[in-house]
Amino acid sequence: MIFDKWIAAFSQEKLTCSACKKEFPVKELRKANYICPDCGKYMRIGGRERINQVVDKKSFEEFATGLSSVDFLEFPGYADKLAKAKESTGEEDAVICGHATIGGYPCAIFVMDSRFMMASMGSVVGEKITRTFEYATAHHLPVIGFTASGGARMQEGIISLMQMAKCSAAVKKHSTEGNLYITVLTDPTTGGVTASFAMQGDIILAEPNALVGFAGRRVVEQTTKSQLPDNFQSAEFILEHGFADAIVPREELNDTLTTILKLHRKEQAAK
Repeated sequence: MIFDKWIAAFSQEKLTCSACKKEFPVKELRKANYICPDCGKYMRIGGRERINQVVDKKSFEEFATGLSSVDFLEFPGYADKLAKAKESTGEEDAVICGHATIGGYPCAIFVMDSRFMMASMGSVVGEKITRTFEYATAHHLPVIGFTASGGARMQEGIISLMQMAKCSAAVKKHSTEGNLYITVLTDPTTGGVTASFAMQGDIILAEPNALVGFAGRRVVEQTTKSQLPDNFQSAEFILEHGFADAIVPREELNDTLTTILKLHRKEQAAK
């Protein structure tokens, strides 16, 4: 209900494209899958918008709810940032998890939401993603993960970094049972998320021109003492270098995921 009220109010607003600087009504952008009608720039979208775009209508059932980050280190300003993020997004934290069907095929799904502190990975994000894989393993379901993150949440210190190993262990158990994991890299996918579960998918898809990397461009250039190409850390760059399997336009994503899930279901049936 909170999300419905939020989206109703939001739909009356306008958004400005960060590339061409033109302004469009949100209703128009929603019909265009949040792709700029003028220049084709992919805009960042919220987690529930993403879910509505890819899953079968009314099939999504959320789980791992009621979890919210706590300022256990009493990091300056963190409590205020959490409160503002919750108020502005209507979400408990930076990832939404659940199960649904896509093209009629069941799956577990997690969607990271860049509107919530740039989808930084804290203890709650790691816990919810881990629970998603545990649920999928127990129910023999494939997992589809939409990644979008600025990396580990520094306000939670070493606990945030520990989520990399925690999620990776859950991914490994899920894989050992013969289950499928598909990652969809969206803009931006960086830091510890890239260094762990974002790049551990059996099939790795990416949206056009998404920023994907670990350290920032300037840090890499200073460390390697070299000039990097203009498209460095773009989805196209990682595809060219073998770190992704395909770049899929947003309007084709549902059909692509349906095809992959269908093929995987047939393979399981054959066994």
